[in-house]
Amino acid sequence: MRLYEFEAKRIFSEFKIPIPQGKVVSSPDEAKKFAGDLKEPVVLKSQILSGGRGKAGGIKFADTPDEAYSFAQKLFTLKIKGFPVEKILVDQRFKIEKEFYIGVTLDRLNYKIVVIASSEGGVEIEEVAREHPEKIKRIALDVDERFFSFQAQGLAKEIGIQSSDIRTVGSIILSLWKLYKKYDAKLVEINPLVRTVDKEYIACDGRMSVDDDALFRHPELERMGVEKRHEEGEMTKRERQAKEWGIPYLDLDGDIGMFPGGAGFGIMGNDFINYFGGKPANFMDSGGGPTPERLAQMLVLLDENPNVKAIFGARFGGISRCDDFARGVVMFLKEHGLSKPMVLRMTGNMWKEGLDIFEKAEKENPEIFKKIEIHGIGTPIEEIAKRAVELAKKDR
Repeated sequence: MRLYEFEAKRIFSEFKIPIPQGKVVSSPDEAKKFAGDLKEPVVLKSQILSGGRGKAGGIKFADTPDEAYSFAQKLFTLKIKGFPVEKILVDQRFKIEKEFYIGVTLDRLNYKIVVIASSEGGVEIEEVAREHPEKIKRIALDVDERFFSFQAQGLAKEIGIQSSDIRTVGSIILSLWKLYKKYDAKLVEINPLVRTVDKEYIACDGRMSVDDDALFRHPELERMGVEKRHEEGEMTKRERQAKEWGIPYLDLDGDIGMFPGGAGFGIMGNDFINYFGGKPANFMDSGGGPTPERLAQMLVLLDENPNVKAIFGARFGGISRCDDFARGVVMFLKEHGLSKPMVLRMTGNMWKEGLDIFEKAEKENPEIFKKIEIHGIGTPIEEIAKRAVELAKKDR
């Protein structure tokens, strides 16, 4: 889960990592006022949960308050990778002598925490690794291993920090590691850490991603206004609704609504849809033994999604019984109604009882079943996936 740059910098400051004077603004007037109060040139940085802001025109440099106002007006009209700019960080600008990179992340292959430093800052570290791997220096640590000042200072020396500044930069590197550990982070980086013409070291940009499964351990983040979100982008309206209902749900960019059983079956269903030429509109997990009410809510999320053209449903009854699955679908049909074509299949625990529930409900209310096709064990799951793709294409 990614933090905004201004949130990351706020935490950097708690750990005595020097950051620019800055303010988050929500209007051009606020940007102008802060630039006027600062009485210095500023940089305006779009706050989005994604990289590539600079290339997309999301960072502007202003010499005067009027320029800050004008640039802020333009930035607030931008969408970067589909995300609208709703906040801008207005930061003090510096005259830069040299840029460096400092980061801490997890080496998943070797189960190590890796502290990384490079003399090449201001560009993506992946680009440096590809073009100048010799300029990246690292120290790998066990998860429970301490990181000492002398190691941080040694890393600073390796990236060309001059002797008089080694302690200063070593302290920043050590603080970044402490921050990483304290907040259960997956990645923290300063890019760039700049050396100004006045020989100061400032974290001019920062990125921080934390493990969202560990958020309960960090109420201080909630007090900062940090809520559960994606690595790229805020949660959508449907994702927030699903979270409120306790349903694991993720919007995707397709048009086939996925109504699976558990997570494993959901992944397999998404693979089937892709294989047969369709695109899933979501990933969803019903969890073990879902109630009919929960299943009905899952279908509401799909039916009310304007991007969904057809719904694919599949239940392999194990812990979760097919009769409960059928009751949830019938509850949805009666209370909400189905506006999209839907094809579903049930097999496994109590699948015959589930079909009986559907048959009885259809006899009582045939009109609510007009858009749904129901299959049992006799129809292969591959045929259900193909049919969902066909239904979606018909409605395009």
